[in-house]
Amino acid sequence: MRIGCPREIKNHEYRVGLTPGSVREYVAHGHEVLVETGAGAGIGADDGAYSAAGAKIARTAEEIFTRSDMIVKVKEPQPGEWKQLHEGQILYTYLHLAPDPEQTKGLLDSGVTAIAYETVTDDRGGLPLLAPMSEVAGRLSIQAGATALQKANGGRGVLLGGVPGVLPGKVTVIGGGVVGLHAAKMAAGLGADVTIIDRSIPRLRQLDDIFNGRVRTRYSTVEALEEECFSADLVIGAVLIPGAAAPKLVSREMLSGMKKGAVLVDVAIDQGGCFETSHATTHADPTYEVEGVIHYCVANMPGAVPVTSAHALNNATLHYGLQLADKGLKALVDDHNLRNGLNVHKGRITNRAVADALGYDMAEPKAVLAA
Repeated sequence: MRIGCPREIKNHEYRVGLTPGSVREYVAHGHEVLVETGAGAGIGADDGAYSAAGAKIARTAEEIFTRSDMIVKVKEPQPGEWKQLHEGQILYTYLHLAPDPEQTKGLLDSGVTAIAYETVTDDRGGLPLLAPMSEVAGRLSIQAGATALQKANGGRGVLLGGVPGVLPGKVTVIGGGVVGLHAAKMAAGLGADVTIIDRSIPRLRQLDDIFNGRVRTRYSTVEALEEECFSADLVIGAVLIPGAAAPKLVSREMLSGMKKGAVLVDVAIDQGGCFETSHATTHADPTYEVEGVIHYCVANMPGAVPVTSAHALNNATLHYGLQLADKGLKALVDDHNLRNGLNVHKGRITNRAVADALGYDMAEPKAVLAA
């Protein structure tokens, strides 16, 4: 199979779908790899590194999209990219379709087979291809929030860890999954006063054991959300419903009860955001203010640390990518976990959460693959 890796074109996206190490693995499996010139610049990998790994360098993205059997990316295809996709081609990348009807229509019209990293599962029900970027985003959310809290950036002027004689900043983490866990680890490591809110009692017990009392846990109710957000200096939105649009847990009305200069970091923005007042921002212009509250809603947070995140992502995606390259669509038939990643196939939506969010009829993956 011919595998194509284009340069990412989303605003300030420095990650790359294939590292040189991953290219070597595909080549070792007998596949041809095309990499667009400059694709790895953001992680310090020049064209020579890719050539040494066995890739052929393509001069344009058009060549990648025209000639490749499978496209491996990081972020969802932009309009100029999805227009170049075609039937019979496999797209393997993050998609986040539920809040993005325009991209969804573009993929349906193209006839492509689109596999979303964020809905591939493992035997424990986890999301192994989403987890590494959730770890990065969770840790990065505290760095971003701490920066936004600085007075010169519009924040309250609070140091999260405090100093002797001065109370630390208060951090509320909404959602106790992978993002929430890693956000809490970073915040607690800085010395902040941290509370995690979640609706799963078993998960709250796990978190209580993990942190051994250093972080408070609280069951999620409207009252709990209001009390914790109103007292917080920094709120991290870390809610995930796999494949679906994120629920709006913090309303515009609630902002009036928050501290002026407090910061909201919406890590769920890829799925539409969990704050009612959220809209996607970029690394070039990451924050905005509503009702005196600073919002950080960058839709590709891990792109800020591409060396760490690109290698972590490739570590997770390579195994399934090689299955797709070796077997083609048969890999989806053989592996139900990989099949759960199938979101679009030949003009049909094949993921229940995406179909429900956007009002499409869902086609059963097994049925459309058999056809």
